[in-house]
Amino acid sequence: MHGGRKGRPAELVGLAQILIALPHPSRTVQPPCSARGTACSHPSAPGPESESMKKNLLSLACAALLALSGLAHAERGYAVAPNAKHQQECSSCHVAYPPGLLPAASWSRIMGGLNKHFGVDASLDTASTQEIGAWLQAHAGTDRRAREEPPQDRISKSNWFVRQHDEVSTATWKRASIGSPSNCSACHAGAAKGDFNEHAVRIPK
Repeated sequence: MHGGRKGRPAELVGLAQILIALPHPSRTVQPPCSARGTACSHPSAPGPESESMKKNLLSLACAALLALSGLAHAERGYAVAPNAKHQQECSSCHVAYPPGLLPAASWSRIMGGLNKHFGVDASLDTASTQEIGAWLQAHAGTDRRAREEPPQDRISKSNWFVRQHDEVSTATWKRASIGSPSNCSACHAGAAKGDFNEHAVRIPK
């Protein structure tokens, strides 16, 4: 996500609270007719209009809370306790991608094919391969979008990645300061720590 095109979590919290708190006709407590000195004219049960209003309000509140849940996930990012071996080995060639960006199956294939790692021989000793692989599996993505196994197990080919970067032009990706969509740290300064907060994005010239 870039350019702050999504709403702020605080705004959604406020919207949800307002919608949930709003009274509607079926919940309004009426004083007894005798106390008001008038003849009974209000219905004893909510009419279809009241029920329709209730459903609409609840639908809006649920939608706001679901959106808030998604934004909260985006705000907190994919940070997990780092693994020293993962940082040492993986960051020597590229940003040490947070494990939550891919599902376990993708990490398993990647770690099982390091001798042909996207066109490069990135083989490691057995102990390092097992340690890093186990850590990636333990912290692999489990949310709805990260469970997807992208083509060639490339993060940049994931549907969610493409959607979140759909406003970035091909020319921008090709800038010398960026190089390709895989260079997360070019725009996300906190990428290595799992911080992809859209409000901190800085696209280099």
